[in-house]
Amino acid sequence: MGRIILVYGSIAGVIVIAGWALAMTIGADGGSGGMIAGYLSMLVAFSMIFAGVKRYRDTAQGGVIRFWPALGLGLAIACVASIFYLVSWEVYMAATDYRFIGEYIAQTLEAEKAKGTAPAEIAKMATEMEEFGKSYANPLFRMAVTFSEIAPVGLLVALVSAALLRNSRFMPAVAAR
Repeated sequence: MGRIILVYGSIAGVIVIAGWALAMTIGADGGSGGMIAGYLSMLVAFSMIFAGVKRYRDTAQGGVIRFWPALGLGLAIACVASIFYLVSWEVYMAATDYRFIGEYIAQTLEAEKAKGTAPAEIAKMATEMEEFGKSYANPLFRMAVTFSEIAPVGLLVALVSAALLRNSRFMPAVAAR
């Protein structure tokens, strides 16, 4: 089982990093396109949870797996992929001299000004965002925020995979001839 976790988790991790890089490119203008691409790439990457659980069910378990072991396996695969995502973000942050949060705050405030938001509301928002920026400078806080971006997607895919694959009639293993 450990091999399946590492192999499928690593494949998912590489996919999510590629998707993350694409999302950063698409979303460089601050639009929502990057966020959509990022979450879609997470879904594609986490299809490896389904593939890994199915592989384990079909090869090691004789075509049968219970919900909880399937969920545990799915969560372990998601955790490996999430670690890839987290490490790649920390490498990016270090490579860009931790400029991301400052640029993000400036972009967000500019967008609010362009929408015609009241100056008092922008000032309040700026204060709140500056406080968040100070917290974000703490690596443990930043890692928790980064992990919270990807973990819910992995949890959702692991739950769906476990629910579907616990039924041995759903996509049964093909018998070798």
